[in-house]
Amino acid sequence: MATRTEPGAEEFVPAHPGSVDDLRAAAGGCRGCHLYRDATQTVFGAGPGRAAVVLVGEQPGDVEDRRGAPFVGPAGKVLDRAMAEAGLARTDAYLTNAVKHFKHRDTGKRRIHQTPTRTEVVACLPWLVAELELLRPRFVVALGGTAVKALLGPAATISGVRGQLLPWPDAAHHPELFAGAHGRFAATIHPSAVLRAEDREALYQGLVADLALVAHALGDV
Repeated sequence: MATRTEPGAEEFVPAHPGSVDDLRAAAGGCRGCHLYRDATQTVFGAGPGRAAVVLVGEQPGDVEDRRGAPFVGPAGKVLDRAMAEAGLARTDAYLTNAVKHFKHRDTGKRRIHQTPTRTEVVACLPWLVAELELLRPRFVVALGGTAVKALLGPAATISGVRGQLLPWPDAAHHPELFAGAHGRFAATIHPSAVLRAEDREALYQGLVADLALVAHALGDV
């Protein structure tokens, strides 16, 4: 079977956006990959324009797709609680996803989440590049494996970077993501993993601990 190719989002990203609002408006018309066809709308990042920390997830879920905002569904509630316990105020953080459209399989009764392919992630990556170029956060936190691979390349894993406060990678798979930045990078599980786990409390406490590392580091400066 031939590998699907996508044109990519680059042609839809404004050349000189003045704000994240400019990016969000442009992203509403993105046709850089096929995922827009089955999604309700583009779900762009949200948060303050000078956020100290940017949290990057995989893609919007069913609730996010319907409401047009990131992390407002069940996983978002887990993240809200974990951030509060860790000492990270959600109102001070910018939340976004590596992929801006909801990829799913429609059974007629439910829309079942499907993990984006590497091709789909790469096609959407120019939006994340543009977000980070404008925001210049002190920390980027990858939530889950797809976000880790989007930021660090397909060979990266959560287990390889989790529990560490890392400098911006000089040799990142996509160095434009980190060009000129002076912040740090961290990774943890996606909050949806807590909802799927048998031992939810153990996984949840791990999420809180990872976010607390970032909160403490932000408070040190």
